[in-house]
Amino acid sequence: MQQTVIELTSEYIELNQLLKVAGLVDSGGAGKHMVESGVVSVDGKQELRKTAKIRSGQVVKVGDVRISVK
Repeated sequence: MQQTVIELTSEYIELNQLLKVAGLVDSGGAGKHMVESGVVSVDGKQELRKTAKIRSGQVVKVGDVRISVK
């Protein structure tokens, strides 16, 4: 499993933007499509809200990629 750590510079980051920052997609729009497809989970639960607010301490998984947010 590939692990990535993203450090926040603000209170939260929207899920579609997190996927872009982590390098999983090329744009926020592509991130929205990825979330819509149902392959993204936040803290072990499927997440379908494209702009869900992801805060420090949460873990996002997409396939075999794990993104820890600090």
